[in-house]
Formats: sequence, structure tokens, C-alpha cells
Amino acid sequence: MAEEKSGSACRNRATRADARESFDALVETIWRLRQPDGCPWDREQTHESIAKNMVEEAYEAVDCIEAGDEAHLREELGDVLMQVLLHAQIAADAGVFTIDDVVRELNEKLVRRHPHVFGEHAAAGSAGEVLDIWDQVKLAEKAVKDEKLASKDGSDAAAEQSAPQPTGLLDGVPRALPALMQAQKVSRKAAAVGFEWDTVADVWDQVASERAEFEAEEPGTAEREMEFGDLLFALVNVARKEGIDAESALRASTAKFRRRWAEVERLAWEEGAVPEDLSTEKLNELWDEAKRQG
Repeated sequence: MAEEKSGSACRNRATRADARESFDALVETIWRLRQPDGCPWDREQTHESIAKNMVEEAYEAVDCIEAGDEAHLREELGDVLMQVLLHAQIAADAGVFTIDDVVRELNEKLVRRHPHVFGEHAAAGSAGEVLDIWDQVKLAEKAVKDEKLASKDGSDAAAEQSAPQPTGLLDGVPRALPALMQAQKVSRKAAAVGFEWDTVADVWDQVASERAEFEAEEPGTAEREMEFGDLLFALVNVARKEGIDAESALRASTAKFRRRWAEVERLAWEEGAVPEDLSTEKLNELWDEAKRQG
């Protein structure tokens, strides 16, 4: 048994060494592309010019995950990593930070946010407990940042009046996130400091209240649109309280709809028709057949 463990440890060390060598080679390749005699396209890129690429590559990786396509997932994860390394190289060229800074700070954050693994905190018994620990660690990090910010401005009255306001609780949630994902992250942060309903039933009561407010507004008005947003936000809180990821749940439902609609189109084609030429009654008939097939 001891020999097996020793052999496994050696293999793990060799694997890590190979990974470091491959990673270093990739970092050097990205560096080379940005050199004066490198690639003209890579040389002229900025954080702003390739920002959308980060989002697109991430979503392509998610598509592979949802499709169970592990072969293409490996490729798409490489494309995501390329975006990280290119942004880091752009920053390094500007003398701001390097990929080493990124990796070091990430490692420090991972250790800091897993006190149940690396610290003295009791081991977490479930994923839910881990989320609670993360929320508390993030709040502690925010408090430290605010304290450092305040200490930079001195203690005299003039300095206190001009001191910047501490970081807001929700400032760390990117506004560019998809709406459902952003709503769930925002509500979870607020709940972490006590702004929370006691039970799921209480949240459903809020949903009913928001629906009533929505229906009370005139159709087609900005007020009705805003109330509909409030209704969606309340439903996101139901998902959070139930331990459901709202973004993933809606993506799954949308994917199911797309599969069934594709089946409706196939069934219509078999009958020599296209959906747009069929009656609502016939479309519902085909839809029910698609549902029976899954």
C-alpha cells in the first residue's frame, strides 16, 4: 500500500511538472505574438477591443458543457485561457501587472476563501455551508478594504470630508452579467447581511404582491414593464431560497423548448407543411406529440 501511494505521488508530481512546462510555453507564445515582429493583429489589441471575446468564448464553453461534448470543451477551455493570457500580456506590456500576479492573487484568494480546507474553520458538511462561508469571507474582505481605504485619508476633518465612500456591498457584482445571474448574485449578497425573508413561503407572498402591482399598471407603460421586472426579481429569490440557479434553470427550459420546437418542425415537414402555415390548433397538436416524445 505504501509503495502504491509513493508511486501515485511521483506520478502526480510528474503531471504537475508537465503542466507547468506547458503553461510556461503557452505564456511565452502569447508574449511572442505581442512582440514588434509578432502578429500585427495581436499587437494592436487592447483590453477594450477584445472584451467581448471573453464573454463569447465563455459561452461557447458553456454550450459544450450543456451538450456533454467533452472533446470540444477541451478546445473551448483553451480559447477561454487564451483570453486570460492575452489580457495579462496586454497589462504586462503596459507595466500594470503580469500573469504571475494573476496566478498568485488567485491562489491567495482560493486559500483565503476556503478556511474549511486550509484554515481553522470546521469542515463544511455541504455545498450550501460552503456558500455561507464564502459570503462571510467576502464580507470580511470588504471590511478590510474599506478600513485600508479610510486609513489612507488621515483623521483630520478635511480629510474625512473628502474621503471616498467605502466600497458598496453590490459593487463587486458585474453589471454586464446576464440579468438572472446578476439578480441572484445581488440578492444573495443582500441576504448575507440579513436582508432576507424567513421562508420560501414568504418569498411566494412577495411574488403574489409583485404580480398584483404589475397587473395594476396600464398595459404598454414603463411602469408596467418595471413591475414585471420586480416580479422576475421576486421569482429569482424563490430560486435562491430553493437552492436553484435561476440562470441555469431558464437555460435548461429554453433548451427543452428548442428541442420540442425542432420536433414540431420535423413533424410538420413529414406532413408536407411548415409551422407558419399551420393553425394554432394544429401546432398545439404537434406540440403535444413532441412533448410525448420528450
